[in-house]
Amino acid sequence: MALRDMLHVMVVDDMSTSRGLILQALDSFGIRNVRHSTDGPSALQALTAQPAHLVISDYNMPGMDGLHLLHALRQSPNLKKVGFILITGKAERSIIEAGKKLGMNNFIRKPFEPKDMLTCIEAVVGRL
Repeated sequence: MALRDMLHVMVVDDMSTSRGLILQALDSFGIRNVRHSTDGPSALQALTAQPAHLVISDYNMPGMDGLHLLHALRQSPNLKKVGFILITGKAERSIIEAGKKLGMNNFIRKPFEPKDMLTCIEAVVGRL
């Protein structure tokens, strides 16, 4: 069985258009075990109930941004090893460095091309 068939992904983005583009890209890669959430707190609750292998999260979200979600995941004994990719339109050095300190596995800038998303994901989980 291919990795793409076993991989469970959680997409977290408050913007339906952005979320849709990410979901569409994942589908084009053959990744079918995908759940999504519109905010950090509900994603954290869903991941606590049913962990994923990889979280792809927007940075800029109200209430709990992507780095706060990452921090919460790394504090949880059951979720601390989940792969984490941050998506941001503001790839500022301070944001990326903070993400790395918290244990971010990779990041990608918006807007992105599907092939760049694939490269980003494969850098974290291996060849799909």
